Amino acid sequence: MTMTTFDAVTDAAADAVTLGKQLNASDISDTAMALLDERGTVAAWTHTAERLVGYSAGDIVGRSAALVFPSFGQATTTPAFVERCRAENGWSGVTAVRGRDGRVLDVNVRITTLRGQGGATRWLASVTDGVPQSGDAMDRAVRGSLLARAPIGVGIRDRHLRSVYVNDVAERHDGVPRQRRLGRRFTEVVPGAEGETIEAVMRQVLQSGATKVHEYRTWMPTSQDMEHQFAASFQCLQGADGASLGVCVISVDVVESRRSRQTLAVLSEAGARLGSTLDVMQASQELADLAVPLLADYVAVDLEQSISFGEGPPVRVGSTGGPLPAFRRAGLASVHQGVPESPWVRGEPVNLPPTSPLPAKMLAGKSHFEPVLDTASGTWVDKLPEQAHGVHESGMHSIMAIPIRTGRTLLGVALFVRTTDPVPFQEVDLLLAEELVGRAAQSLDNARQYAREHSVALTLQRNLLPRRLTGGTAVDVASRYLPADVDRGVGGDWFDVIPLSGARVALVVGDVVGHGLHAAVTMGRLRSAVHTLADMELPPDELLAHLDDTVQRMGDDDCDLPDPTPMLAGATCLYAVYDPATRRCTMASAGHPPPAVVDPQGRVSYPDLPTGAPLGVGLGDPVESVEWELAEGSVLALYTDGLIETRDHDIDEGMHRLGTALAQPGRSLDDLCDIATRTLPDRAPCDDVTLLLVRTHSLGPDRVATWVLPDDRSAVRHARHLTARQLTEWGLDGLEDSTKLIVSELVTNALHHSTGPITLRLLRHQVLTCEVSDTDTLTPRPRRARVTDESGRGLFLVANLSRRWGSRSTPDGKVVWAEQDLPRASGSATRD
Repeated sequence: MTMTTFDAVTDAAADAVTLGKQLNASDISDTAMALLDERGTVAAWTHTAERLVGYSAGDIVGRSAALVFPSFGQATTTPAFVERCRAENGWSGVTAVRGRDGRVLDVNVRITTLRGQGGATRWLASVTDGVPQSGDAMDRAVRGSLLARAPIGVGIRDRHLRSVYVNDVAERHDGVPRQRRLGRRFTEVVPGAEGETIEAVMRQVLQSGATKVHEYRTWMPTSQDMEHQFAASFQCLQGADGASLGVCVISVDVVESRRSRQTLAVLSEAGARLGSTLDVMQASQELADLAVPLLADYVAVDLEQSISFGEGPPVRVGSTGGPLPAFRRAGLASVHQGVPESPWVRGEPVNLPPTSPLPAKMLAGKSHFEPVLDTASGTWVDKLPEQAHGVHESGMHSIMAIPIRTGRTLLGVALFVRTTDPVPFQEVDLLLAEELVGRAAQSLDNARQYAREHSVALTLQRNLLPRRLTGGTAVDVASRYLPADVDRGVGGDWFDVIPLSGARVALVVGDVVGHGLHAAVTMGRLRSAVHTLADMELPPDELLAHLDDTVQRMGDDDCDLPDPTPMLAGATCLYAVYDPATRRCTMASAGHPPPAVVDPQGRVSYPDLPTGAPLGVGLGDPVESVEWELAEGSVLALYTDGLIETRDHDIDEGMHRLGTALAQPGRSLDDLCDIATRTLPDRAPCDDVTLLLVRTHSLGPDRVATWVLPDDRSAVRHARHLTARQLTEWGLDGLEDSTKLIVSELVTNALHHSTGPITLRLLRHQVLTCEVSDTDTLTPRPRRARVTDESGRGLFLVANLSRRWGSRSTPDGKVVWAEQDLPRASGSATRD
């Protein structure tokens, strides 16, 4: 072994590293050391230990370490703690030390097993002050793990500089076996000027009691062509009388420590970077990007199949007897352009045959660690011909496969490979990789749960939204629904076109506040409520008033839950009714933006529609309806605010942009939908985008017949005659008998229950509608007539002769209506 001193002996070298509180040079001389015997008794003390806890060597040597370490005393006996250290080949972690003045400090402690001649055992306790605060709890955990597994060489030499105790790592650093080292001085093992320089440092330490740090370069025994830089710390060990007993030597691989320090710096940022997305593919790619080239030359992140799509049951760690998990490649990074090491691109399934040890290891939740990858004939790599070719081609020589898991759920596997870096992975690399993957697993689990909820919410929303819109003879319809970006989730937008009596249609668009599954469920509840209220034939202002009551009750019900998490924080809604017979449109808004109205010439306007309070906020402001007449061929655009409002543009700008897109007469509704949604900014929308376009039609005089009947008994005979004549004119003679019976019953009821004019109206559209208007406001209800009753069967007869019947209120009274299907032959004369 050849060593070259390149720095003078100093009290602290600039780049020396000890795995203490910050992994930097200034800490190596501040690490407190104490030598313990097999019973946990302090056998030797140091000045740094005295500075930390206040006890001198005379106070502590020969006494139990529990005097300083309360955790020692928490074991059943101090020897019980020693037995634990023996079973685990040492111990490391964060614990408390008690100072002479009673102070208790949280410190990093590492207890290293040392072995001497004849199987004698000693323990070196190295203590570093300055544990990170609670905000750095994760950093504290990983640094504690580093203390446990980082390769630090430790040796104890007596006053004559002979080696008396040493740990296993020292041999890995300089290649000198323990038996050759024990009982000999350093110059006897490493003769020459270099060994004499090291011994000179030790003598200075014995004489002065000070800590010295020295740096040197050497060739690793496992890689004679690579020179490594080491830092060694020398501390004087004192007995009970304060006299020097020997020297404690700690050596650290500076190169590996620098790498660990860099990785820790990445780990400190990893939480923020990996938690910045709710997309599992992007989170996987960020994990790969973080690890290359800092930790590996090539990294592949594969997700378990159900994780990629947010569907299906997750794979459980520890499950046996079932099929091997299927993976899909989600993240790739390499020091080589194009990632030639990977036979699969992102998104492709990864085929791992049963001969590969990885699936079984992943199911067991254990890491697969091969510092030196064996590719000889008969090995598992050799049995995978497709992968074996890539292994040899790229020069893979060291691998780590880390399961990505949270609890008992297997999310995937992260593969770390070294190709161009000739140094094999060490245990500290495995620790850092496991820590990095552990942090990524939290982000991936959040993304997985979000993806699952997002998928459920999107499926629920799509199933609740109308699959096929039809406007009958009143309007042509087209719509677009664009879900929000993945970072915000599915919203609560909904829209509808609801057929009403008399060829009329209700147009609805609404938006529930919030995103996710709760918003989608609430949207479904509100849509059902609107359908129920629309069937009651309520005018728009009354319907929204009832809907507001419904929303407030829903909120009250949610608050009554044991763990109240209100599902509804408010909603907006626009409800309009269009009558093609009069071309009148009546509309009301509960906190929703006004519609855009485009006349047949392409002129766009936004009507002055009173914007009431949003649903469920409890302001009590009454909703007002507005009615106006539309020219045939007008386009009405109902939308949610996601179409007109973005992060960078206000509502006015969005409304202007929408109006410009719609001002194109002659375009089909589908074309206008595409144009309007294409005008959105390139960035993903921050809210759902919903657009409902309708083009109005009218029922001409040839499809509507209206008569005012006399207010006497002749009205029934007159109505039957008018009906028969009109049906003959329309070519609907086949419906004459049934229609005359319906008209007779409805007019008779009007005569019995109202005073004033009675109006009969027939409409021929997709069905034949018969309407009778009177001044009575009571809603007709069928009743069960007894056998002896001479009346009371009229509405029962109407219900049996028609496809459906009902009534609706008007400002002057009510309208009772009944519909009949048209004969097939006459269907060609109507619009679908």
